[in-house]
Amino acid sequence: MRAKRTSLVHIIYFSRLNLSSDPAKRSEQIGEIGRTAQKKNEFAVITSFLVIEGSFACQVIEGERSSVHETFDRVSADSRHRDVQISEWREIAKREFVHSFKSAQRTAGNETLFAKANLLPMLQRGTPKASAIHGLCLALQSDTMSRQGIDHLFV
Repeated sequence: MRAKRTSLVHIIYFSRLNLSSDPAKRSEQIGEIGRTAQKKNEFAVITSFLVIEGSFACQVIEGERSSVHETFDRVSADSRHRDVQISEWREIAKREFVHSFKSAQRTAGNETLFAKANLLPMLQRGTPKASAIHGLCLALQSDTMSRQGIDHLFV
């Protein structure tokens, strides 16, 4: 029997970031990305998780097909991203992320999760696996939620 088609999709992409090398300015730019994405994603009913690893960005965006397409087009046109490449675009049965926009960078608190995913070498070669990006995003979300005392997500 053939699976029922859904209009719910996710896209996993990666890009190089065009951000300042000055730490304070870079932090300000990342904050602006987050504020803008939060507003636009809430309006479009998008959920997403962005990972920033060095000078690279990886993101899972999920929602209705047309909203995800429009969101990805906006990211691709954003001058803060270059060499934007899709790792995976497919239908999904349900959402896995709970926030309209959440992001993470490597810190002492999540070093183990980043090290296990080992994304940086793949990003440098331009060959990150969608499963590695997706797995890291889910692990970071789960880690954040468990630190807040939430041990199960009903998504």
